[in-house]
Amino acid sequence: MRSFLIGLGAGVVLGYTAIRAREAIADCARPAPELASDPAAYGGMRRAYMLAGIARSFATLATTAYAVAPALEPTDGTTEPRARRIAIVAAGIVATTLLELPIDYVEGFVLERRYGLSKQTAEAWIADRAKGLGLSLALTVPLVEALAFAIERAPESWPLIATAGTLPLVILANVVAPTYIAPLFNTFAPVEGDFANRIRELAGRYGAGDATILRVDMSRQTEKANAYVTGLFGTKRIVIGDTLLDRFEERETLFVVAHELGHYVAADVWRGVALAMVSSAAIFFGSRQMARRDGESLATTTGLARLAFAMSLLGTLAGPVLAGFSRNRERAADRFAITATSDASSGAAAFRRLRERNMAEDEQPAWMETLFSSHPSLRSRIAALEEAAASG
Repeated sequence: MRSFLIGLGAGVVLGYTAIRAREAIADCARPAPELASDPAAYGGMRRAYMLAGIARSFATLATTAYAVAPALEPTDGTTEPRARRIAIVAAGIVATTLLELPIDYVEGFVLERRYGLSKQTAEAWIADRAKGLGLSLALTVPLVEALAFAIERAPESWPLIATAGTLPLVILANVVAPTYIAPLFNTFAPVEGDFANRIRELAGRYGAGDATILRVDMSRQTEKANAYVTGLFGTKRIVIGDTLLDRFEERETLFVVAHELGHYVAADVWRGVALAMVSSAAIFFGSRQMARRDGESLATTTGLARLAFAMSLLGTLAGPVLAGFSRNRERAADRFAITATSDASSGAAAFRRLRERNMAEDEQPAWMETLFSSHPSLRSRIAALEEAAASG
């Protein structure tokens, strides 16, 4: 039965990939026409693609863990050489990326272009994917090998070691990513002029005058507007997309910046670090129990593949908790922005403009928001802002 299910999963994945590859080739030959603006249709397609992606990921990991990886183990009873294991992990990353490439092209690049949400060229999209693959190899291979080393040295207590190692890794990622990785994909420049002074004055009132405020050329990849806060220690940044700065009213943009400032002042990045530690501990200890087999080490290609499958399952189960935490912090940041700007009406106007520009639905299905959404529905956020404006 297991062999049948593995074969079925592999067949579905390969069949799905073949269909998307054919569609990608057809689009390259003759780009599909643009579609009329329809948030419900766009949102529905994105949800369908997301669910298909989750199912495809599980099927791929299961096939790798219980069919492909065992077939790659040494057959003469010798211990698997470290170099061989590293090479297999690297080859697996490359193979998975190539397998997903036509799917990403159709479900990401083509979808965004057809709805007028991106003007990125196919060449630029491919270049970004190549950079992403290089980063994945440079970061993932050493981390997987470090995990294997911990398992070899401490077969029973490695989850504790891995959890302890999560803290410096998450902190390092929050320091390195905004400073060295993000600039590989976009150009960042300081926000200057009168508006920058208004932002600085607002930030200074809340002890955040040291935050770096930057403009990023989001329009390179998307027509959507956004801003975000990132970084720790001296790398803390409030980043505003050029699509927001150039196409929104200044008062609307200031409210969005105040929202991001709310995350900064509330130390939401540190809250995220703490949550990452807790969820990592649960995933590491849980996956050890799910993946272990009597007399078999998890520090092998097969063992690591089983761990990856188990971690993926547990990570998905933890998703609703993480999404709920994120929605809570988004509501808190909205409340902060209302207090900071005393301009809830501009916040409501900004969110209505974001809804139109990002082709976002007023409200997603309840299951989607509960299980996956990192933000509350726009309908509820706009309603709260309109109520605050009316009362205030």
